[in-house]
Amino acid sequence: MSLSILNSVAALSAQNSLSNTQMNLTKTLTQLSTGLRINTGADDAAGLAIANGMQANIAALTQSAQNATNGVGMLQTADGALSQVTTLLNRAVTLATEAANGNLTTGSGSQSDDLDKEFQSILAEVNQIGQTTDFNGQNVFSSTVPNSFTSTQQSLTANTALTAGSKFTVQDSSTGGTFVFTAAAGDKISDLTSAITAAVSAGTLSSGTTANVSTGQLVIGTTTSGAALNVTDNDAALGTMTNTTMGGNTNNTFISDGSQTGAANTQIQTVIAALSSTTLNLNTSSLSNSTNAASALTAINAAIGTVSAQRGAIGASINRLTAASNVMTNQVQNLTSASNGIMNSDVGKTVTSMTQYNILQSTGMAALQQANQAQQAVLKLLQ
Repeated sequence: MSLSILNSVAALSAQNSLSNTQMNLTKTLTQLSTGLRINTGADDAAGLAIANGMQANIAALTQSAQNATNGVGMLQTADGALSQVTTLLNRAVTLATEAANGNLTTGSGSQSDDLDKEFQSILAEVNQIGQTTDFNGQNVFSSTVPNSFTSTQQSLTANTALTAGSKFTVQDSSTGGTFVFTAAAGDKISDLTSAITAAVSAGTLSSGTTANVSTGQLVIGTTTSGAALNVTDNDAALGTMTNTTMGGNTNNTFISDGSQTGAANTQIQTVIAALSSTTLNLNTSSLSNSTNAASALTAINAAIGTVSAQRGAIGASINRLTAASNVMTNQVQNLTSASNGIMNSDVGKTVTSMTQYNILQSTGMAALQQANQAQQAVLKLLQ
């Protein structure tokens, strides 16, 4: 091996090794300070991509589990209200059974009249429960979706003349369509209802939309699930069309791991029927005499069955949402464990590596020093 003073290969080799050691030592110190094995894409590009995907899944599943919990809360609110309705209806059964007895007095201020007053107060409370039971600012038993409008003018017939030039508009959220009818001279309500029927056939309005004159008033409504109507007019013959009913509520709970957003299995729906004495077919019942009381008793028993069926459907949905929440919580646990295995640093292994690199750094510095001193030996040849 020739002697040279221009380049020290040994010193360069020691310097390169020391540089690599310092780079690795810096990496281990970063891992220990952050607790992560992967701190930049350069550490493990594939592992970072996989872990980030898992973390997105974890975030979506965590919120989906919370969505399910909120859904359960709403359904439990509905179930609690229906439980109270059942208690009220059981009291109504007692009253109707007593009023059906032919030994009671009838007429104003009579025993039957007293029983009917309490019965009517029960129906009023059922209506109150249906109108005021809220969860998170949302009515539990009715959505904000109007599905029926009635004219304020009464004593109408199919042959009632419309005011020439007046405009009648129906907007349907289900189809996104808008139906507009402008009355010509000589047009009647029958012409309007026929035009609405034609609009249904054309698909402008949803298939469940109907228009007819009932008890002297024009009624526009739809039975299409989830459809909302908006009916306006300026015809004096009809008067203002006013919303008369609200549809039942649908509790939609969105659950997903983030990879499926439009699939059918991302929604758990529970239909909560509207609650009132009308929907329970009790609004025309009375206990004014034994005959009416007997008829009311039959209607009350049917109403109890309706409420029980609704509570059963709600209970089944609560169980489903609870199961879904448990599954998602388990998924979060397993995904977190898998993500930790990819991202988190093994502290024991990292400390061992740090100790190794600390020693190599010390020996590297010593080797570099010795390599530099070896170069000076050439000077002895010149003495």
